[in-house]
Amino acid sequence: MLLLDLDGVLVDTRPVMECAWLRVRETHGLDVPFEAYEHHLGRPFADIMERLGIGDAELIHRTYADASTAASHLTRQFEGVAEVLHAFAAAGWLLGIVTSKPLDRAAPLLARLGVPFATVRTPNGVGRGKPAPDPILLALIDLGADPADATYVGDMAVDQEAAHRAGVAFVHAGWGYGRPSAPTPEIAESPADLLRFLETAVHRAPFLEGSLL
Repeated sequence: MLLLDLDGVLVDTRPVMECAWLRVRETHGLDVPFEAYEHHLGRPFADIMERLGIGDAELIHRTYADASTAASHLTRQFEGVAEVLHAFAAAGWLLGIVTSKPLDRAAPLLARLGVPFATVRTPNGVGRGKPAPDPILLALIDLGADPADATYVGDMAVDQEAAHRAGVAFVHAGWGYGRPSAPTPEIAESPADLLRFLETAVHRAPFLEGSLL
């Protein structure tokens, strides 16, 4: 089973996030560079605001969300991502998404991939956000799967921590936005590099219908 983050793993939304953060700075008079925001990607928005020492997180999130939606046309799939996901699906792997992006903004991006995801976990559901293990564990519950049979692909240190706390193998997406933390995990240098798991995996699960997008 393959669980994946969205931003920085399947799609490049950095230009969208930069535009949205610029709108936040202009609208709310903040002097916080995008790089400071980017450093905390993968955490829930309110958590990022707290770490940046910014109040009115809900109001700022509305501004950010509106600007993100307006700039969504800047999103690009990473090269080879759709083909890789289709290869895993064709081989009988369960595919799931665990992301900190709200469902209303994640769903259109996932639909463009044209891949059946058996579960999609976002901050709209129950539980704590990454780096807590909750969203990964809830995805496993959705699929009736054991942590030992799952791998989570992410690009930020919070993804790695969440996978570790969930007891799930982690692969760092080397083409994404962040760097792995210690101990150094397995690293995939490109989406196509993930295909080697098709050759080495010994467990294959049948496809289950779930929260398909």
